[in-house]
Amino acid sequence: MLDPAITLTRLGGVARGEQLQRFGLTRSALARAVSSRRILRVRPGVFAAPGTRREVVDAAAHGGALTCGTALLARGVWVLDKDAPPHVWVGRSGRVHPHPGCGCVSHYFDGETLFGVVGAETALIHLYLCGGDEAFFAAFESAWRKGLLSRATRIRIRDALPAAARWLVDFARRDADSGLESLLRLRMHILGVRLESQVRIAGVGKVDFVVAGKLIIEVDGKENHDGSTQRHKDLHRDAIASRLGFETLRFDYAQVLHDWPAVQAAILAALTRAAG
Repeated sequence: MLDPAITLTRLGGVARGEQLQRFGLTRSALARAVSSRRILRVRPGVFAAPGTRREVVDAAAHGGALTCGTALLARGVWVLDKDAPPHVWVGRSGRVHPHPGCGCVSHYFDGETLFGVVGAETALIHLYLCGGDEAFFAAFESAWRKGLLSRATRIRIRDALPAAARWLVDFARRDADSGLESLLRLRMHILGVRLESQVRIAGVGKVDFVVAGKLIIEVDGKENHDGSTQRHKDLHRDAIASRLGFETLRFDYAQVLHDWPAVQAAILAALTRAAG
């Protein structure tokens, strides 16, 4: 007879008892495995293997699979709200099950769902429906950069979006270093400002954006630019850029996410100076 824990692991960590029974695992065998703590009973009729990610188990207890930003974050994709509670896809006719400490966000999107973590394609479509343009766009570019989106996948995602939102896929690039860059480029595009991305300047190196051939914009993600050593390098680059006739504006994580009006005003003012 198959080992229940190994079988569950091969099925993604969580499965219904009826699915396990199709592999020859009887109810009594599952009960013995639970009693001996070789597997976990998540709720009646649903079981998990030891070591399965806590959020995956919680989603199964809730009634479905992780989706939206929660699923994308689990795959290493940059998401706008990293501290969001678990988003769980229970399907159009799904049933939500109360469970201890539940803070889950339930989604009743069309389709049949199982347990585990949905794929990047499904998660991005759900994220657009749940989080809107900016959350989708930043995650889409991040997932593309990580090699999670083939050309066929990108086409399917585009087709699944409302017609008015398909331009987001057309506008996306695969070379954004962070979601902050994606957000800034999207927001400036909406304002009618064209940014050249990932530009290499002799003596300076590669910069995030150049605008109007005179303004450099750098977006410093907190995970990449902390520390005095990096600060010294940034100041050195800015000094060389100034000597070459560029003004440099540098914004950090908190400014882009939480003080955007000030960032926008600074960029527009610098463009006015550059045009003068």
